[in-house]
Amino acid sequence: MTALLPLCLLLSAHILTLAAGYLTVVIEPLPPVVIGDTVTLKCNFRTDGNLREIVWFRVVEGGSAKQKIFTYDAMYNTNYSHMEDNHRREDLVYQSTVRLPEVQMEDDGLYECHVGIYDRASRDKVVLASGSIILTVIVPPKSISVVAADSPAPFSRYEAQNFTLVCIVTGGKPAPMVYFKRDGELIEVVPSAQLSSSMGDLSKVLGLRKSRGRGQAGLWSSKPLKSRDLDDTKLQRSLSLLEQEGKPAQLGQDGPGVEREGELELEPDPVPTTEVIPETVVSREFPRWVQSTDPLYYFQHRQQVASDGTMEVRAMLTWSLNPQLDNEALFSCEVKHPALSMPMQAEVTLAAPRGPKLSMSPSKAKVGDTVRITVQGFQLGSSANEVFPEPLFTWTRVGGHLLDGREEHDGRELILERVPAELNGSMFRCTAQNPLGSTDTHTRLIVFENPRLKKGREHFIDAARHHQSLGLTSILLLLTLTSELT
Repeated sequence: MTALLPLCLLLSAHILTLAAGYLTVVIEPLPPVVIGDTVTLKCNFRTDGNLREIVWFRVVEGGSAKQKIFTYDAMYNTNYSHMEDNHRREDLVYQSTVRLPEVQMEDDGLYECHVGIYDRASRDKVVLASGSIILTVIVPPKSISVVAADSPAPFSRYEAQNFTLVCIVTGGKPAPMVYFKRDGELIEVVPSAQLSSSMGDLSKVLGLRKSRGRGQAGLWSSKPLKSRDLDDTKLQRSLSLLEQEGKPAQLGQDGPGVEREGELELEPDPVPTTEVIPETVVSREFPRWVQSTDPLYYFQHRQQVASDGTMEVRAMLTWSLNPQLDNEALFSCEVKHPALSMPMQAEVTLAAPRGPKLSMSPSKAKVGDTVRITVQGFQLGSSANEVFPEPLFTWTRVGGHLLDGREEHDGRELILERVPAELNGSMFRCTAQNPLGSTDTHTRLIVFENPRLKKGREHFIDAARHHQSLGLTSILLLLTLTSELT
């Protein structure tokens, strides 16, 4: 008797199901949809009963609320434009579709299809079933750019330094895949989640070691030379070479004053002769260390959600810079994303400054004028005439302080307000440097007399002489009157 009870219950449930009819609801799956495309949601359901209603909902507010987007009521509608039905034996197969034109980010989310049929046993009773689907809207990245970390940065002649390229990708959803190439070849990177954003702390993570020769991965081993900074002797060396060869000197190359065993030997400086100083003297500095030709590239990847729901990705490539090899190297950042038919790309060519062209305004400065010396011809980018990363410009006055008393000034422009006659013949040096190299340009300031100031001084002297003559005349008249009275 006890064994028959479960069988009776199952038989009763089957009879109720046959009496009530059956209803199955399935929504066709959808791949991710690119923003701006038109999508059609399809709800398929099968039943042997009579249709009562179809309702489409969009789940909003994190699932706490539902927004009705479509309703079909069989009692009041005879239009079957949104449905298709086919008779298969005694079953009815329906398909209800909802079209969403030009989907946007806010259309992303959960959608539900609710179907109701009349109970076969009782026309007043409705049997309900539903299906759901998540619509995923993907967004291609809007922008991609490559910048140098900690830029502008100085150039070190005696010690190698680490360099970081940052690829910034914004506006994508989901986050894209980012990778780097050098001269068109994919760079094999070492993942590092421990890299510090500070370049100063990076050497602790990289684990510096001596290079074992060409073709083997390794980091640099630097030995700073015990030579004094060449900045104080650049002008004197330029003058010396000009007198010997009659052309601008290229500093930092083999020639007079070469390095021997870590010491710098300079020839005696001749007496400067201003007649042979050209208006512009350009010199370049080159590194003085040996390092591996196959460095390790370290890769770091960060991402964060923007206010509009898209992602911002920052991919960082860090290695020990070798200016001899990395100068003129083409680095590219490429992005793969399911919403893109082909990868996005941004590229830069590393380049050392080649000598800034300086312009002076006014071209013929007079005493009391405000003089502007500006760097011309430097742009950021990847073409042959552009410099990347951004150079650091430093102004100094050879043999003295700047007009405002400072030793140096940073920026693309040097302003000398109300120049005095004492600045005539002064030589100003503009140093342009980035991690790949350094170059100097010297220009001489010629200050002419100002006729207006000269006339003003002459008028003042004439007036003083006039007042002095008037005073002498008054004294003579007073003495004459005194003698007559006596």
